Amino acid sequence: MAEFLQIHPKDPQPRLIAQAAEIIRKGGLAAFPTDSAYALGGHIGDAALLERIRRIRGVDDRHLFTLMCRDLSEIATYARVDNVQYRMLKATTPGSYTFILEGTKELPRRVLHPKRKTIGLRVPDHTLVLALLTELNEPILSSTLILPDATEPLCDPEEIRAHLEKLVDVIIDAGPCGGGMTTVINLTGSSAELVRAGRGSLEPFGLTDS
Repeated sequence: MAEFLQIHPKDPQPRLIAQAAEIIRKGGLAAFPTDSAYALGGHIGDAALLERIRRIRGVDDRHLFTLMCRDLSEIATYARVDNVQYRMLKATTPGSYTFILEGTKELPRRVLHPKRKTIGLRVPDHTLVLALLTELNEPILSSTLILPDATEPLCDPEEIRAHLEKLVDVIIDAGPCGGGMTTVINLTGSSAELVRAGRGSLEPFGLTDS
């Protein structure tokens, strides 16, 4: 049965943040809010945790995960970032974006795209998640919380509790979050490429969703 922690979204209680972080450190699977929808996530290198997320999501081993980081310095540890990419990231983080970048050797091969060796990375604009990442002192490997056959992610913690109370180890309730998906931008080419339009504005990249 999952721990159900009610944490203030803008003034998160340190004791509860530490409790959630300890569950994740021990290999636990968390459902937590972000600046878009709720997400599933946990420790980077845990193969069993990846399988648990895949089962909940109803996806196969081709599903791509996102590394949620607290700042640009962490992104630079796990992805190769040149000066042009860095300027784009600096202008748009934290925010509701996921960036596709070439992964470094710091990452387990199992979390990279099998052919392109890329990884999705993001810095969420959410005080609670940033506090959790700071407490952990490492990124969280995550996936948007979309149930099988659903088209929209879950955004209400009570609904998440009803569906997942026996499938995850901790549910962080910070109230309903904004909803919608992140904007996904591929930065591995010579210019920014839109993969999916979402909550993040396309204006900083000179892109449109049409």
